[in-house]
Amino acid sequence: MAYTVLARKYRSQGFDDVIGQQPIAQTLKNAIKTGRVAHAFLFTGTRGIGKTTMARVLAKALNCQSVNEPTTEPCCKCESCLAINAGQDVDVIEIDGASNRGIDNIRELRQNAIYRPARSRYKIYIIDEVHMLTTEAFNALLKTLEEPPEHVKFIFATTEPNKVLPTIQSRCQRYDFTNIDAQTIAERLRYVLDKESIKYEEDIVLTIARMANGSMRDGLSLLDRLISTGVEPLTSDLLQQYMGCADSAKVIDLIEKIADSDAAGALNSIDELITSGLGEVQVVDSLVDYMRDLMIAKSAGPESRLLILNADQRKRLAELAGKFDIAALIYNITTLEKLRWPIKNSDAPRPLLEAGILRFALAEHFMNVDELLTGLQGTAQKKTEPLTKPPQASPSASTPKPAGAQPAKATAKTADKPVATIEAEDFDSLKAKWPQLTEALKKALGPGTFAPLSTAEPLDFEDNVITLGFAPSAELSMNMCQSNGREDLIRQAFSQSLGRDIKLQMQLTDSDKKKTDTEPKQNKSKGNGLIEDPAVKMILTEFEGTITGIQEDRQN
Repeated sequence: MAYTVLARKYRSQGFDDVIGQQPIAQTLKNAIKTGRVAHAFLFTGTRGIGKTTMARVLAKALNCQSVNEPTTEPCCKCESCLAINAGQDVDVIEIDGASNRGIDNIRELRQNAIYRPARSRYKIYIIDEVHMLTTEAFNALLKTLEEPPEHVKFIFATTEPNKVLPTIQSRCQRYDFTNIDAQTIAERLRYVLDKESIKYEEDIVLTIARMANGSMRDGLSLLDRLISTGVEPLTSDLLQQYMGCADSAKVIDLIEKIADSDAAGALNSIDELITSGLGEVQVVDSLVDYMRDLMIAKSAGPESRLLILNADQRKRLAELAGKFDIAALIYNITTLEKLRWPIKNSDAPRPLLEAGILRFALAEHFMNVDELLTGLQGTAQKKTEPLTKPPQASPSASTPKPAGAQPAKATAKTADKPVATIEAEDFDSLKAKWPQLTEALKKALGPGTFAPLSTAEPLDFEDNVITLGFAPSAELSMNMCQSNGREDLIRQAFSQSLGRDIKLQMQLTDSDKKKTDTEPKQNKSKGNGLIEDPAVKMILTEFEGTITGIQEDRQN
């Protein structure tokens, strides 16, 4: 006798047996009980989640010969039920929409639909991948679908409902099948292994359930492939040897090297994974999966049901999650996903992978904008300090940051050197002395904090409250002035310069300053607008840099 694959052998036979689609099964059962069975159904969802299985169960329920009317519990023993299970029933016609997609096929279907079933209550047409039908074929089906003979039922299944004409969908009852969660797939795999009397390790069930990506059929097919090796018990080593899966322990070791900023260890871990037979893209995919688990463990706790892991894996993941913060994990995942496509299409994928991993492992050596501005400000402060004062060691230089640590907020202080008090009693006097005041503020704050403030202009000065205005194009500068503790530093600098307690208000003005027509046309371009940005100017000044070119990122 020919071997029957597990996906067919353990196919659900009744509504109560359908895995992961209980709401739809219950709705169809209620429709049968109340005699409200529609003449056309549209089952949608990804592959292997039970669409065709549900269609066959519904067909058996409508045509079961053990009772005198449709039933919610088909016997699966009568001639009709057995023939439907085998796909050989003369009154239940299963059609592949991909290979029978033309108008002639639909015309033949319409001509045959007028004849009553040979032995059953209903003639049922199950069209799989119905979205593959041509527009002409859909149009030929419309009239029959809208007013079919009373003995005909249509059940359509598709993985791409967006390709099914709206006129077809409006004539059907649509049911959207959801992906099956990994826990449910794992339970079914255990059931099948126990029925087949095959010994296995628990880890392998969880791994296959994750690899199935919500598809029960894919999970059973993977298990079938593993069983065909003839090795018992089924272990994780078999997955690595015969199916090219990454060793979870090695992937976690790699992530641990990243967390410990161990560049050499990270490179060695990559080499071990690639030497074991994994491709660079598979390494990226494995890292994304485990980084996701770390993110879930950090956000929802290591005991979350969202994690498909055994007890030992949960324990180690909890320990490892303490070395990361959520922001870093999110960054790592998105960066790996962006890196996946270049690696897949590169002639030298390994250097790209190694460079990306080193970017994570050596994160503390890469400075973001906030840290850059803070460092520049600290440099300016040191220039104003007495020469006899010993230099302060940089915190980032004395103590390396843990991997994934969030950037420190700006902690700049006003200079120790006293600033001369500027007399300004009202708005007019403040505006007249604004250039003098800005120079005092620049000395007090340093270029790092003063740079975004330099785009502001005074709008009002009343009751010791200064209102500063920013043009709409300088909204980023205003946000920088209000973030990372800068607003309080700026207020203190104003208070020190004016000799009294000052409060600040910041707002956007109505419009930008108009540029004169005499300006070169190229200065109005987006690239040259970036050169005028205060932060860019400040960086160029401090580092004595020169812009050699501007390239626009067109990926977004």
